[in-house]
Amino acid sequence: MCGIVGAVAQRNIVSVLIEGLRRLEYRGYDSCGVAVLGENGPVRARSVARVADLDAQVHEGPLKGRTGIAHTRWATHGAPVTDNAHPIFSKDTVALVHNGIIENYESLREMLRGKGYRFVSQTDTEVIAHLIHSVYRGDLFTAVREAITQLHGAYAIAVLHKDQPNTVVGARQGSPLVVGLGDGENFLASDALALAGSTERFIFLEEGDVCELSLDGVRIADRDGNDAQREVRQVAAYGGAVELGPYRHFMQKEIFEQPRAITDTIPQTESFDTSIFGEGAADAFAQIDSLLILACGTSYYSGLTAKYWLESIAKIPTQVEIASEYRYRESVPNPKSLVVVISQSGETADTLAALKHAQSLGHKHTLAVCNVGTSAMVRQTELSFLTHAGREIGVASTKAFTTQLVALFVLAATLAKLRGHLSDEQESGYLKQLRHLPAALNSVLALEPQIIAWSEEFSRKEHALFLGRGMHYPIALEGALKLKEISYIHAEAYPAGELKHGPLALVTEAMPVVTVAPNDALLEKLKSNIQEVRARGGQLYVFADADTKIVNDEGLHVIRMPEHYGLLSPILHVVPLQLLAYHTACARGTDVDKPRNLAKSVTVE
Repeated sequence: MCGIVGAVAQRNIVSVLIEGLRRLEYRGYDSCGVAVLGENGPVRARSVARVADLDAQVHEGPLKGRTGIAHTRWATHGAPVTDNAHPIFSKDTVALVHNGIIENYESLREMLRGKGYRFVSQTDTEVIAHLIHSVYRGDLFTAVREAITQLHGAYAIAVLHKDQPNTVVGARQGSPLVVGLGDGENFLASDALALAGSTERFIFLEEGDVCELSLDGVRIADRDGNDAQREVRQVAAYGGAVELGPYRHFMQKEIFEQPRAITDTIPQTESFDTSIFGEGAADAFAQIDSLLILACGTSYYSGLTAKYWLESIAKIPTQVEIASEYRYRESVPNPKSLVVVISQSGETADTLAALKHAQSLGHKHTLAVCNVGTSAMVRQTELSFLTHAGREIGVASTKAFTTQLVALFVLAATLAKLRGHLSDEQESGYLKQLRHLPAALNSVLALEPQIIAWSEEFSRKEHALFLGRGMHYPIALEGALKLKEISYIHAEAYPAGELKHGPLALVTEAMPVVTVAPNDALLEKLKSNIQEVRARGGQLYVFADADTKIVNDEGLHVIRMPEHYGLLSPILHVVPLQLLAYHTACARGTDVDKPRNLAKSVTVE
């Protein structure tokens, strides 16, 4: 993975390809490249720096062509070096870019070596290029269809052949690919965003589809080789430049955009109505007796938080699973369970695969909580709730997480009302609290100067512990994840009550212990856990609600939150943890928006 752009046109399309890569930079990558068909075959430029460096190479060349493909790569097989960067060539005849992972590449490589093919990269992608070359008999579309029958794994590919000008062939299985329709020109991309400004008419390819782009049109065949007609959708993909404004990094900007994002996500209704989740939600919700939440990373932590809401408010049993684990274990399916999948991009490979697995086990009712309305996840679920976080550039998720929490709280309240566990007074109170959230968040954001002071101390540490209890334990997990993602400080999170069952052995003066301390039913228990740390010489950094009576003392550093926010407190308490991670990373001089080894949209296992 990570990003694909392709085009067939009657004009030089290099600038279109480069601009498409720029729009996909936010996903994270470690190399990039572009190839076009020249008079004597495909020619390319590749870089292990940023797209700006590739652009400079292209202009210095100069590289020109009317048919081309481009790619940003996040390394899976082979280091991020030029030889492994896409596009990958075969015999200077075939050029190919690929997202995904080919699981049987080793056996294919040995077979192709036996046929005389020489491998110059360590990628699994190179076997696809040589395989297509080996079966080519004058028609690239047919060759691609034949080659992919031998591939095991996930892929989205775009291919050129020197003998077929004005032709790009694409195929997908397990990784997204979209066709863009223009006037006398056509496009291919892994994300409609890459083609903003070139077209607003898109075809979202289905699993197993193969497509052929030419100047005159697009041809699509399904996984069985039959001609397929796919719906053309009008999508105004936002392609304008996202400006930093007064912020140092996009992550900081996105942290401060959370009041606006939450305002846009809160349903503009006077009640928790099932119609919020789509047509048919009332019938679906009436048939369920439990929930199964599937997600990865930050989205998984939002699901863990939601479990507390769903079971306490709606009184409905809820199971939360890491998507990559769920799909590979034997589980006991319950067809009456609502499967909820959570993803910022809606293209997370493990979560999509877990969704398909759940459906194969007989789960009928499915719901996506997602930030992208055109994503595969939204298209493959019965119901959906679109968060309105807006475009998130920073790899470490912030506003996507808090808007997911809002969506999941709305789900819990809606189910509570449907099941007779929500009075009119409670409903009115929850709606009032939701609408006050943006103002409450602005008060939390005003704590930034105090958090900056803490970050200077944190920047000199290599390890940290995060503690929380109840529904704030997942928030501690999220805080630890943010710190390690962007500052590269090793951080772990525990339920505070688990301290004496092992983690307390790690506590020394050199180990900062970050504690989330809301004024809830578990506060007194948490205070006891705080004392356990102090007794071992640990340094505590506590985010405490105003009325907790936790005060600064030797070894005890306190930042006071503006107000206690009841069941919605996790949404407030995660924000200072985001700021702490951000400013610690700044103090350590890391690449905040593009942390090493990570990608924004994880489209491979």
